[in-house]
Amino acid sequence: MTKKHIAVAMGGYSSEAEISRQSGEIVCNNLDSEKYKVYPVHILNEGWFYLNDQSEKIRIDRSDFSFKAGGEKIIPDVVFNTIHGTPGEDGYMAAYWDLLGIRQTSSGFYPAALSFNKRDCLSVLKHFGIHCANSYYVNQGTDYDLETIVKTTGLPCFVKPNRAGSSFGISKVHDMEDLQPAIEKAFKEDPEIIIETALNGTEVSVGAFRKQGEIIILPPTEIVSENDFFDYEAKYLGKSQEITPARISDEETVAVQLEAKRIYHLLNMNGVTRSDFIIQDGVPFFIETNTTPGLSSESIVPKMAREAGMTLTEFFGILVEEALAKK
Repeated sequence: MTKKHIAVAMGGYSSEAEISRQSGEIVCNNLDSEKYKVYPVHILNEGWFYLNDQSEKIRIDRSDFSFKAGGEKIIPDVVFNTIHGTPGEDGYMAAYWDLLGIRQTSSGFYPAALSFNKRDCLSVLKHFGIHCANSYYVNQGTDYDLETIVKTTGLPCFVKPNRAGSSFGISKVHDMEDLQPAIEKAFKEDPEIIIETALNGTEVSVGAFRKQGEIIILPPTEIVSENDFFDYEAKYLGKSQEITPARISDEETVAVQLEAKRIYHLLNMNGVTRSDFIIQDGVPFFIETNTTPGLSSESIVPKMAREAGMTLTEFFGILVEEALAKK
């Protein structure tokens, strides 16, 4: 059997580049070497390159996404996309690979771009009856009134960059005097921000992916943060408990899994996604969805996959084979 060439794309241009590299390394180490030739590919501000076994940086030819390995020119059969943030999670790379006719493991450019823009994503899903928190939008350089914001969202509220991940730039605001500093903090990540009511309930994440075209939903994970919310420290520095399966009722499990499946279908997703919810009074409220969720050793999706009875080699293999089956 001829091995397929799989480029594992990692890095990116955002604050999440290092986290993405960790995800990429996990994928490289767990893809089945009997089936695939695996190439770590770094997409960074400093350049695009394939990092070979001798730690040499081999330049990527952007005209066809090719590189030299073992004396031959390689054009990947599939790109396994583990880039968090721009340009891998917001649709830019998906559009580029699509134009080149290269298959990739995550969603297409429009679903990726839509889901990465929290405000646009919420606006679409609300029209389909998905429960979401009350929200208020602010753009840098436009006038806004703090009292009007609080009338809409109440306190406490969350102030978030519209297009960022890993909780960079997010604040939970309890008092009016902290709202303006939180807005300024969010503007450092994105000139567009979203301010939302802080829901009171159980936070859960739900993974979803396609297998032979069918949408499969993973066991929910409950998030219990030691901090005020599931921030960067809680996600990556051990300041949280991530309990899989979530300690919620059977009815709540079914409800949140159905909502995750519905969102995956409504947004026309591919590959693995992770959707976050707050379950308040038995009702799942949608927070956001991630089209290239973390796959590092500290990440949630690998824990869900193991709970579902899959090894990471099996799980990542399903994502590659699904990409290979795309027209």
